[in-house]
Amino acid sequence: MTSLNPSAPRSFTHQDLTRLKKFLADNLLRALEMEGVPAGDRNAFVRKNIGAIFEQTKLKLPEDMRAQIFDQVLNDLLGYGPIQSLLDDPDISEIMVNGPKKIFVEKNGKLTKSTVTFDDDDHVVRVIDRIILPLGRRVDFDSPTVDARLPDGSRVNAVVRPVAIDGPSITIRKFRKDKLQAEDLINFGSLTRQMADFLQACVRARFNIVISGGTGSGKTTLLNVMSGYIPENERIITIEDAAELQLQQDHVMRMETKPANADGQHAVTIRELVKNSLRMRPDRIVVGEVRGGEALDMLQAMNTGHDGSLTTVHANQPRDAISRIETLVLMAGMDLPLKVVRQQISSAVDLIVQQTRLKDGQRKVTAVTEVAGMEGEIIVLTDIFKFNQTGVTTDGKVLGEVNATGIRPNFTPRLEAAGFKLSADVFAPPKASSNPNSRR
Repeated sequence: MTSLNPSAPRSFTHQDLTRLKKFLADNLLRALEMEGVPAGDRNAFVRKNIGAIFEQTKLKLPEDMRAQIFDQVLNDLLGYGPIQSLLDDPDISEIMVNGPKKIFVEKNGKLTKSTVTFDDDDHVVRVIDRIILPLGRRVDFDSPTVDARLPDGSRVNAVVRPVAIDGPSITIRKFRKDKLQAEDLINFGSLTRQMADFLQACVRARFNIVISGGTGSGKTTLLNVMSGYIPENERIITIEDAAELQLQQDHVMRMETKPANADGQHAVTIRELVKNSLRMRPDRIVVGEVRGGEALDMLQAMNTGHDGSLTTVHANQPRDAISRIETLVLMAGMDLPLKVVRQQISSAVDLIVQQTRLKDGQRKVTAVTEVAGMEGEIIVLTDIFKFNQTGVTTDGKVLGEVNATGIRPNFTPRLEAAGFKLSADVFAPPKASSNPNSRR
C-alpha cells in the first residue's frame, strides 16, 4: 500500500483502488479464519473490523469515497460483488453481465446499461464461484457453462472461457420475494378476470395444461399462479432444472436435476425424474419446462391417469407449441410415426396458454387455446381468448385488448361434470360499439 498517495485521494487510479480493496478483503478473510468466526456471525464481524483494518493504511479519504469502498468490500465478502446492489433493487427483474465492464439490467420492462462494473475477469469468476460452490456445481475450462440458483430462488446461468469469448458472463433472472397471485396479474393487465376464472376452473377440473412462451415472457410466473389453484389435499411433484417454483400447498415434493460430476457421470436428468415421479403416487406432476425427450414421458403420464399436469415449453404461438412438443417427443429416440405423436399430444393436452413479452416490455397472456382433437393428421386448435393489437403509441406502448372469441370449448361438459358451470359472460365477445368513430 506504500505507493498510494494519502495527500491526493482523488487522484487514485483504478489500479490503486483495486489494490486497496484487495488489501482490506485479504486482511478481513485472514481475521475471519484466525478467529474461527461462525457463518452466522461473519456479517457483524466484518462490519465491525473493516474500519480498524483501513486505519492501518494511514490513508485519508473523503467520507463518501471511504463509504463506497467499504460497501464494495462488504459486497465482495458477504454478497455477490458489484451486482449485489442490483440484486437488492426490487424494480430490477434481470441482470446480464457481458464481461467485467458491460452489465445490463431489465428494469420495469426496459433494458438499460448499468453503471456498476467488475474489476476484471477474475472478479467475475470469483462471484460465479460464490454462487455455484454451495450447490456442489462447478464451472471451468472443461465445463464452461452452469445453471444454478441463488438462496432466494433467483435463476442463474454462467458461462466462462473458452465458450465466453469476451470474458465470463452471468445472467440472473431475479426471484420475486412476494409471490404473485392471479389478482396481481389482473391488475398488471396480464390477465382478464374472465380468463383467470376460466383457468382456475380448468386447473381444478384436472385438465392438462401447457404454458407456452418465449424467453423472459413470464412462463414460470404464470405457472406459479396457476399451480396455486391446485387443491390443498392433492400430492404435487415438481420437477425442475433449477428449483424456482413457489408452490404454497403443504403436500409438495420438489425435485431438481443433478449435473454430471467431473468424470461426466452420475447426472440426473428431467426425463429420469419424470419417470421416477410416476412411482411416487402423484396427484399432479408439475414440470418447470420440457426441453427434451421427457416430453414423451410427460405425455404418457397425462394419458395414463396422471391428469391435471402442468408444464411450460418455449414457443411463440400455440401452433408453434404443438410443433415444439412434436420435436421434443421425437428426441426421446422412439421411432414413432408423426401421426401417432400427434394423437398422443391431442389426447393428452387439453389447453395451451400463450404467454408473450410484447415489444414495450409488457407481459401478457395473448391466447388461451383448446386442443380440440384431430382432423385427419392435423391437430385442431381453437382460440377461447385472444389478444388483438390495435396500435402503438408515440412512446412505443403497445395498445390492444384480450377478449373472448365467443367460442365455448368442446370440453365444457367436462368442466360442468367437475362442478364448474361458467356463465355465458366468460365466453362472450365484446359488443360492437354503436359509434363507428369510437376506438377501443
